Amino acid sequence: MSAEATNAPAPATLPPAGPAPQAQSRRRRSIFVRRPFFTVALVIAAAYLLAATFAPHVAPYDPVMQSMDAMMQPPSGAHPLGTDSYGQDILSRVIYGARYALVIGLFSVLIGAAGGLVIGLAAGLSGGWVEWALMRLIDSILALPSLILAVAFIAILGQGVDKVVIAVGLSMIGPFSRTVRADVMQVKVQGFVEAAQLMSIPSLQVIRRHILPNVVFPLAVQVTIRISEAILVSSSLSFLGIGVTPPTPDWGLMIAEGRDFVSFAPWMSAMPGFALALLLIALSIVGDGIREEYDPKSRRGA
Repeated sequence: MSAEATNAPAPATLPPAGPAPQAQSRRRRSIFVRRPFFTVALVIAAAYLLAATFAPHVAPYDPVMQSMDAMMQPPSGAHPLGTDSYGQDILSRVIYGARYALVIGLFSVLIGAAGGLVIGLAAGLSGGWVEWALMRLIDSILALPSLILAVAFIAILGQGVDKVVIAVGLSMIGPFSRTVRADVMQVKVQGFVEAAQLMSIPSLQVIRRHILPNVVFPLAVQVTIRISEAILVSSSLSFLGIGVTPPTPDWGLMIAEGRDFVSFAPWMSAMPGFALALLLIALSIVGDGIREEYDPKSRRGA
């Protein structure tokens, strides 16, 4: 071998394939650092949750206590957010209203998710006329807005907090059903599911071990997104006068009670309206952040 060949520089080696260092460091950073708006929204939502949990200790007054001497007082030291036409402290009613809003939103979404999981699984796994009938049921639910369906269910069930939870939950079954069915249709054609079926594993075991784990997590992500919608629908029912009944401290009911006095006592509607808007915005940002961070579909599309 010649000296020239011996002294020739070695060919440069390519770096190992993989994600760029910047992308790796970005993924290693906490979601709270990468998404500042998500962090702020999560703090606001947590503050609402704490206020709702400890409402008896945080609220300065009984939310249903009336005082004829304190009717429609503007914000002051004694009443930081003012009082309503019955002399009730608005700050106390807003704090207790957070409790009702979160309870109605959470439990109604859980009802909708449970019903959507059952119908979506049945539609995605059955096929034939059963799937056709279930899909027509889902389409009929989705054909109307959630508020219109909730109004129809309230007309059948009656008024009250428990009735509002059931009505809003039933109106949200359609979106959850379609989401679950789409996930089931994708999962059941995967190789590991077909292999389990070829091994003569019972169908219920295949569903429990292979299909449900791949469906429940995207469904849980959808739950976080739909809570704000459920709160908005329930508050709209109360605003229309067919949801929660007085003197329950509900934000929609408070806004409706204050609209007749908005010209000279705007704080009666403005304070609960601001509380409702802030919570809805915070929950929407938190839900979108969780979906973009943990939903497999969103991560594949990124």
